[in-house]
Amino acid sequence: MFITLLTDFGTADYFVGAMRGVILARHPQARIYDITHEIPAHDVRAGAFTLLAAYGEFPERTVHVAVVDPGVGSARRPVLIATPRYFFVGPDNGLFSYVCEREGQWRAFHLTEAKFFRQPLSSTFHGRDIFAPVAAAVSSGTPPEEFGPEIHDLETLEPLAPQRISHHQLRANVIHIDRFGNCITNIAREDLSAEELARGITLTLAGQPIRHLVRFFAEGRTGEPFAYWGSAGFLEIALKLDSAAHKLGVQRGQEVLVQIGA
Repeated sequence: MFITLLTDFGTADYFVGAMRGVILARHPQARIYDITHEIPAHDVRAGAFTLLAAYGEFPERTVHVAVVDPGVGSARRPVLIATPRYFFVGPDNGLFSYVCEREGQWRAFHLTEAKFFRQPLSSTFHGRDIFAPVAAAVSSGTPPEEFGPEIHDLETLEPLAPQRISHHQLRANVIHIDRFGNCITNIAREDLSAEELARGITLTLAGQPIRHLVRFFAEGRTGEPFAYWGSAGFLEIALKLDSAAHKLGVQRGQEVLVQIGA
């Protein structure tokens, strides 16, 4: 079975290698793939978005291990989440909010059965001592129910879907800024009908109206922000060969107002 790793550990230290070693020691046939280890330190929301953008590209039954865990060693719970298509292992701190929202159906289990953990158990490295060995056991076929009690109150981030204010307006926000400075909103294709798009939309971000919806970057006008449907399935705001976030002074979480028919 496939296992993926997503962390904020970087690659300069031993952390990722140790997790891989624990998995392979317990399940030598596991096939381990990295999504990324460059999530900004402690940035749960960035981890949640990146996991959302990548997890569905893997074969069904993949075990996704995500560790962005500023609360490690505290009362926050380690969890296993099972959906009809995938498994997710990591801290209960909102990191899995977006994938649970998209998957719709899920069951969560509090990881309490110490027999599955690496010993001695560190208070600072649950990625190695809890999440990696649990992922190995799940990928080997251990049923989720064996890891601990089922829970129904996962920690969540703000809902992913934008708010519809009226028939003509949506209130959205920037949920991610990528390394090119493109501002990724939480507006998915299903949030705007073909009829609404045909009527035209205006996005307002940081006081800047954005009326151009293009198919690809080359259609954008130099020096003028434009919108396009990004590869993660969300509407993004960009500048041609420049950083929209920098030029517009945008930060993650900033409001985007969508006017339909304007």
